[in-house]
Amino acid sequence: MTITNIALVIPAFNEASTIRGLAQKARAMTPNVIIVNDGSSDDTAAQLHDIDVQLINLPANQGKAAALICGFQAVLQDDRVEGVVTLDGDGQHRIEDLQMIVDAGQSMPDTIIIGSRLWDTEKFPKARLRANKFANFWISWAAGYRIDDSQSGFRYYPASLLRNVDLHALAGRGFVFESEILILAARKGVHANSVRIPALYNAQTFRPSHFQQVADIAKIVRMVSWKLISRGMNPCGLWRYLRQER
Repeated sequence: MTITNIALVIPAFNEASTIRGLAQKARAMTPNVIIVNDGSSDDTAAQLHDIDVQLINLPANQGKAAALICGFQAVLQDDRVEGVVTLDGDGQHRIEDLQMIVDAGQSMPDTIIIGSRLWDTEKFPKARLRANKFANFWISWAAGYRIDDSQSGFRYYPASLLRNVDLHALAGRGFVFESEILILAARKGVHANSVRIPALYNAQTFRPSHFQQVADIAKIVRMVSWKLISRGMNPCGLWRYLRQER
């Protein structure tokens, strides 16, 4: 099935080993594929020279937030686009799950859909699992409801939400962006639901993650702390989240 009215945005930084196969599979499923080459120093861009995708080359590495937002801005110029799916360029998401993500997004309008990996804890690296659960607690508190996998990059965003957020102000957030937008969306009445996707981790296949568990989680907690302080620590949000955890 060809997916239309939906755009796929893939940020890529030094993903030469995986980006070609990913782009080929993505293009077979949807005509609207945007790959943002975030200042890669390898031949990420060269791997895509004969594939019919929209390639945006950033002159230097600007971080995941800037790459995603650059892709969003390109997509949102088309008023026909109803939703935007993001996934990482490192091969840790199955493109075959795209249809499931899109179906969930179209069945739940004005909802962010997150591909949640945390149900598959046996395959999830233990240190990363602990870091993700720690981030989930803080982000769920600030958002006021339970979020299952706040660090998953495989998502569906309603285009209406992205058009209603000041994306330019978030461009320097790096990995914090995907956490912060969940909180900003909640304050606009847009919540996230999740669908289960596999946790794909193979040390022989995938490069080390660009996500720095200690440094980036610390940045996320700092961002969430300021948002909680600005809302008087949001005790009602904490209460709602804890009720859902029972």
